[in-house]
Amino acid sequence: MPAAVPSNGTSANPIAEILEVLRRGERFLVCSHSRPDGDAVGSMIAFGILLEQMGKRADLVTADHVPAIYRGLPAAQSISSVLSVRGSYDAVILLECDGIERTRVRGLDQFFLINIDHHVTGRPYANLNWIDRSAASVGELVYRIVRAAGAVITPEMATCLYTTILTDTGSFTYGSLSAGTFALARDLVLAGADPIAIAQRVYFSNPESKVFLLGAAIRNLHRDREIAWLWINNDDMVRTSAEEEDCEGIANVGLGIAGVEASVFLREVREGPIRLSLRGKGRVNVAAIAEKLGGGGHENAAGCTLDGPLPRAIEQILSELRAAVAALKPASGAFD
Repeated sequence: MPAAVPSNGTSANPIAEILEVLRRGERFLVCSHSRPDGDAVGSMIAFGILLEQMGKRADLVTADHVPAIYRGLPAAQSISSVLSVRGSYDAVILLECDGIERTRVRGLDQFFLINIDHHVTGRPYANLNWIDRSAASVGELVYRIVRAAGAVITPEMATCLYTTILTDTGSFTYGSLSAGTFALARDLVLAGADPIAIAQRVYFSNPESKVFLLGAAIRNLHRDREIAWLWINNDDMVRTSAEEEDCEGIANVGLGIAGVEASVFLREVREGPIRLSLRGKGRVNVAAIAEKLGGGGHENAAGCTLDGPLPRAIEQILSELRAAVAALKPASGAFD
C-alpha cells in the first residue's frame, strides 16, 4: 500500500515521498494529459524506464495516440491510448495535469494519485503533490526523481528527457530557463541524447498535411499592434487531411512577428468548441488569461477552450489580450 501522506496537500519532501510510494508498490499507472506533447510523451517513457529499473510494473496510458513526431522516441510504442482504466494499481502517476479531468481517462479517481507538475496553474488535487513552477519541463522533475532513486540515466531515458526540455521551452526560447536548464541539457547529452537527431526529428519530420494546414492558418493571420491571431476551421482540417497533432506549433507563427507581444491560434473543433493556444514573449502572462477562461499552462505558453462560434471566440480572447497589452509598461531591455 502507498505511504500515508496528507490528502490534497503538498509534501515538504516530495521526492522522498514519491520514492517511498514507488518502493512499497509493485504495479503503477503512468498517465499524462490528453493530446500529449513532447514533455508528456518523453516524461512518461522516462518514468516507465525508471520503474522498470526498480523492478516494478508500469502501464503508460493517454487518451490520445502519440503524435507522429514523437513515435520515434525509444519505447514510444509502450504508451497505450485508452479512455478508461481497470485493474489494480498501487498508485497512478499523473504528469503535468492540473486535474484528473485533464487526462480524459476514466477510472483514475479510485486510485492513490501522485501529481507531478510544473505549470504555473498547477494545483494540489492529488494524494501526493509535487508542483515546481521553476522547472523548465516536467521531464526535469522526472530527472530529479531518477537521480534521487540512484537509477541509471540510459541513452534512451536521456533522449526522452532531452526531448521534454527542447519542446517545452520552444527550443530554449521561453519557459523557466536558467543556467541549470542548460546544465541539465548537457548532462543528458553526455548520457547519450543526440541533440541534432532529436531536433531534426521534432522539427524536420512534419507530415505534408501539417505544412498545408500551416498555410491555411497563415492566410487567416491578423495583427493589431502587439497582438497577432490566426485560426483554422473544421473545413481547413478536412481539406488538408490534417490530424489534431498537426496544430501543434502553429501558435508560434504570430509570435515571430517583430513587435508582437502575444499571439493566439484558434482551432474550430467539429463538435462545436474552439480550442485556443496562446503564446507570449514574457510581458503578457498568457497563463493568467487562459486560467481566467478555464484553461491553464505556462506564463508564455498556455491554452483554453471557448464556446463557439469562431468569430465570438476571437472577439472574446482579443478583448482579454487587448486589456493585458494596455496594462503593459514601456519595454526595456538589451535590444531596445
